[in-house]
Amino acid sequence: MNPVIVVHGGGASSISKDRKERVRQGIIKAAEAGYKILTGGGSAVDAVEVAVAFLEDHPEFNAGCGSVLNVNGDVEMDASIMNGKDLSAGAVSAVRCIANPIKLARLVMEKTAHCFLTDQGAAKFAAVMGVPTIPKEQLVTERNIKRLEKEKHEKGALKLDCQQDLGTVGAVALDCKGNVAYATSTGGIVNKMVGRVGDTPCIGRPHGWLLPRPFRCHAPVALSSSLPASSDHGGKNKPEAAAENHLEPLSRGPRQPALG
Repeated sequence: MNPVIVVHGGGASSISKDRKERVRQGIIKAAEAGYKILTGGGSAVDAVEVAVAFLEDHPEFNAGCGSVLNVNGDVEMDASIMNGKDLSAGAVSAVRCIANPIKLARLVMEKTAHCFLTDQGAAKFAAVMGVPTIPKEQLVTERNIKRLEKEKHEKGALKLDCQQDLGTVGAVALDCKGNVAYATSTGGIVNKMVGRVGDTPCIGRPHGWLLPRPFRCHAPVALSSSLPASSDHGGKNKPEAAAENHLEPLSRGPRQPALG
């Protein structure tokens, strides 16, 4: 079976001209990193983790070191991952001072009997697993400081989530054995309340799809041995169609209650 990976960099309605090429290249490189795993015989889970971790390490994306700031000017991040092979899943929310929340979400999936840890519980688990912490300043960019200042000045704290959403990164992959996996990560919304959790880590949300909302994107980049890389914004391009064809196995539900 030909492996496929689809990567997206968020659902922001517009990207400034000076950032557009940096964002595009970041998504392409993330897809290439995940595709290298797949063509080397690696699993879909490995591929989506690598792709999303790449985006978490890229300051142009709202995840990891590019995360937007909460009302106090701090970074709180959410992430989730799922393995279509056995429908296992892991998620974390309100995570601080960790470079790659997606890696912690995978540890939740593989090393606990649960599939969702949050805030201090997630932090304690990360420490037990030997996940290193980083100074919170390393996750804060000048661009996001200015974005928070602008948000507070212009709109205040009561703006609707859908209006503040600056995108959630993610990936979905099909490996050579026919297994599907997804991963997604975000810093949430600008000027959010401390402890706010969005839908990114909520597996099995009642919307028909098992995958969280961010996967309904319009500009994915896909790599496959039989499909070209694409960033087509119009309609369903070939990579989108290929991805949708392989997402059906994930619609049967997780192995355990997602939020229990």
